Amino acid sequence: MAKTLLKVTGLKVSYGGIQAVKGIDFEVHEGELVSLIGSNGAGKTTTMKAITGSLPFVDGDIEYLGKSIRGQGPWDLVRQGLAMVPEGRGIFTRMTIAENLQMGAYIRDDKPEILLDTEKVFTIFPRLKERRDQLAGTLSGGEQQMLAMGRALMSRPKVLLMDEPSMGLAPIMVDKIFEVVRDVYAQGVTVLLVEQNASRALSIADRGYVMESGLITMTGDAKTMLHDPKVRAAYLGE
Repeated sequence: MAKTLLKVTGLKVSYGGIQAVKGIDFEVHEGELVSLIGSNGAGKTTTMKAITGSLPFVDGDIEYLGKSIRGQGPWDLVRQGLAMVPEGRGIFTRMTIAENLQMGAYIRDDKPEILLDTEKVFTIFPRLKERRDQLAGTLSGGEQQMLAMGRALMSRPKVLLMDEPSMGLAPIMVDKIFEVVRDVYAQGVTVLLVEQNASRALSIADRGYVMESGLITMTGDAKTMLHDPKVRAAYLGE
């Protein structure tokens, strides 16, 4: 069986005085693409923030590479290979595209390899290469999402967490983003994908979890879930 890279046990997180996550368990194994789906307000983003150390949790535990990461901050976790593309992208708007990518590699000092990885990102996202000296704040929403993904890849993550990468994007850009998620996964990066677009998320995932009102209510093989009548009725509008 594949090694468990990320294990969440009995996780409870309060956010703004409300218990947003009410005791959930899930895991992500090496080489998997796992989708966490659910409607807006289900607790998905809160869960991601707890995993990446940007939000404390009140109970339960999160293990990464077999060790608890309670109390560790986002910077500590990036150094250990846990990177996130946050909801809302979080790019540095007053820096250029090239500078944003350099920030993604801040934990590294292997300059020749950093240059190679920058070119790899530009191969994945040719549009970013054309605009490499442009300020990130002047990019379209889709281009900013590409940059956020590219920046996360610059840290050479073992596990890439992605929070709502398709939110607010035009359909053609959504196609491109999911294509890149698939390509990153195919290159051996383990991916945990939080996404409201359930059909797209499950169609590229190995396994899926459904989150409702702070609880995990369903889990299974992603392709099986894609055809489950309950999932289709609740999330696919059927």
